[in-house]
Amino acid sequence: MKDLSPDRGFPVEEFEKRLSRLQELMGNKGLSAFLVCTEPEVRYLTGFHTPFWQSPTRPWFLIVPLTGKPIAVIPSIGEVAMRETWLDDVRTWSSPNPIDEGVTLLSETLQEVLDIHSKKLGGSLQIGLPIGSETHLRMPLLDFEKLKNTIFPHIFVDSTEILKSLRSIKSELEIQKISKICKIVSQGFSEISNFVSIGMTEREAFQAFRIRLLELGADEVPYLVGATGPGFSDIIKQPSDRIIESGDLIMFDTGSIYDGYFCDFDRNMAFEFITDDARSAYEIAWNATEAALKLASPGNTTSDLWQAMASVLETESASNDSVGRFGHGIGMQVTEWPSNTENDLSVLEEGMVLTVEPNLTWGNGYVMVHEENFVVRSEGIELLSIRARPEIELIY
Repeated sequence: MKDLSPDRGFPVEEFEKRLSRLQELMGNKGLSAFLVCTEPEVRYLTGFHTPFWQSPTRPWFLIVPLTGKPIAVIPSIGEVAMRETWLDDVRTWSSPNPIDEGVTLLSETLQEVLDIHSKKLGGSLQIGLPIGSETHLRMPLLDFEKLKNTIFPHIFVDSTEILKSLRSIKSELEIQKISKICKIVSQGFSEISNFVSIGMTEREAFQAFRIRLLELGADEVPYLVGATGPGFSDIIKQPSDRIIESGDLIMFDTGSIYDGYFCDFDRNMAFEFITDDARSAYEIAWNATEAALKLASPGNTTSDLWQAMASVLETESASNDSVGRFGHGIGMQVTEWPSNTENDLSVLEEGMVLTVEPNLTWGNGYVMVHEENFVVRSEGIELLSIRARPEIELIY
């Protein structure tokens, strides 16, 4: 059978389009340079893809000038891999070096980029840096203070909205990768009854599911949470050695990866039988999800999705938005902008990839959560996860 998997990585043209869009947004905001230092942003603009980011010891920097290609300022250990990307200018220092962890090289490179514009504009220039919600600065704060002092009178300004608008809309090549991992995980969910059974421990069930996803083609399964039992109030914990019994529910929620892109959805099932109140909770969560999916079209907002789900929950059950949102964006990270909340108000656009994830309380303080993944298209949605059944599945 022909392998229909999307190609690994991206062609240079993909990165050129991303860069062109970023530089257009930079120009609109009066920025002379843009600095990023976190894994998704560096990978998004370069294709530099490595698990070495798991180590917190070394900082990594990417400078985007207003014109021309990005410049990498990185520890020497990453030079070979970075030069295999589409970049031409890769500058390195020997790291770890706590006395000067790349600050001098970074400030010199930034100054070089800014000098080109200062001759034309003069005065203080602005450097974009994402420092708002859902971002972080992956360098020591003491080093950042040194950097600011060194490049003065030029200043850093928050450019989170630029990054958000850039990454929220996925290209078709990105969507293909998310679709691939959604199909893999959907297949894994459809086979649960083949490898999870009464008498196993919760830990064994989690291990079996993770192994099957890897066998089906997932690159990694870094995020897998859930629980078993007659009901559960904690759905983000590590699995325990609890023995699965008849009548138990099981919920798996996974953010699995294919070529650097995540899915994020869950499934609820029951062993041999289900109580009436558990069945009702499942159906309410499914109906709330359905309400949001029908509304997810360009021009509506994430708050419209939230309200659609909240209306079902308030009508049929005690509403529970204690987790803060009913879904979110996905892509290079398991959760991305935007959030489906009452006050997020992000306008849905074609190419956004999102989850809808209503939750409710039932029984003795138990939680029921349901989640699907989709891409916004011109006339509505394209489901990426295979839609869960409206009635809960039983495992015998």
